[in-house]
Amino acid sequence: MRFLTAGESHGPKLSAIVEGFPANLPIDKERMTAELLKRQGGYGRGRRMQIEKDTFQFGSGVRHGKTLGSPIMLEITNDDFKHWSKIMGSEPLTAEEEASMKRVITKPRPGHADLVGGMKYNVRDLRNVLERSSARETASRVAVGALCKELLHALDIRIFSRVNQIGEVKDDAEYSIEERAGRPDQSSVRMVSEEKTKQAEELIDATKKKGDSIGGIVEVIVENPMPGLGSHVHYDRKLDAKIAGSIVSINAFKGVEFGIGFRAGETPGSEVQDEILYSEEYGYYRRTNNLGGFEGGMTTGMPIIVKAVMKPIPTLYKPLFSVDINTKESFKATIERSDACAVPAASVVCEHMVAIEMAGAILDKFPHDDFIELESAVAQYKQRLGEY
Repeated sequence: MRFLTAGESHGPKLSAIVEGFPANLPIDKERMTAELLKRQGGYGRGRRMQIEKDTFQFGSGVRHGKTLGSPIMLEITNDDFKHWSKIMGSEPLTAEEEASMKRVITKPRPGHADLVGGMKYNVRDLRNVLERSSARETASRVAVGALCKELLHALDIRIFSRVNQIGEVKDDAEYSIEERAGRPDQSSVRMVSEEKTKQAEELIDATKKKGDSIGGIVEVIVENPMPGLGSHVHYDRKLDAKIAGSIVSINAFKGVEFGIGFRAGETPGSEVQDEILYSEEYGYYRRTNNLGGFEGGMTTGMPIIVKAVMKPIPTLYKPLFSVDINTKESFKATIERSDACAVPAASVVCEHMVAIEMAGAILDKFPHDDFIELESAVAQYKQRLGEY
């Protein structure tokens, strides 16, 4: 399976093409739409989320509620494009129009792709960089992830996310899987605790009042993964490495850990490794899950637990200093419409990037021209594992 996304933040639409999905997979479009709406929520979001609806359409690959086996096109219309049609239009401009063009950006914002992208691609209007590097692009990735969650759902694999921390507000108590699965969708910041939710809201309000931004830590859990997804035989087939790479590819993410993660660096090995047990009812299983569901780059069958850290959004309403690329003079960086905190929405993006990698690993392992063929192959594999 592979996918590509296209589109700019204020362009006419975002789109994605997914290739390699099986035919005859039932698709619940309403369930997919609900996943996209989750990305738009969260306390601290900016006005852009009030403008965009993020409903999507299938452009190809799905007929009468089932996949065809051909490439699937997903399209999301940018409702705000009507206000940007002159600035972001694809038609050439006259010399007069170009000279009078407003919103040309020559002052790169610290923490963004603006300056390095402008240098790499030799563009003098940095809008050519920031439009594509904007986190708006993640809407199309969530759409792809929502499609992949349809595959996971059909194979009885559940995936969900939550926020563990915003700033210094931590919601890291030992909750059950069901509490971590159900409560975040009811919280404005996608935390489990109501008390911590209120504290996080107050912190976001205080941060926004100061014109600043704030980051945090998110968690994704995959429940009921089959053992043996990924591979130990080569570096680029290790599934935990692929998941880590996909998460860091999300705007503003700077670190990933599995299970107890960085705490393993300060813990004796006898307290880190997950002891292997066996029972007639469950087969092989681990006494603990400190390694987050992975050994040797492969799933163990235990829940996959991934945590990731997101830095504060670099667009500030009290902007930092930068340098004009034309005059080389020092200026305060330009302000684009932004959020004080996007951690809740980012947890949803992480969830869907993990879903993409999980679906890809399943489709790598099993024959899948037809979903019934895939379903049968998975059942036979599980039967073989039960006899091992």
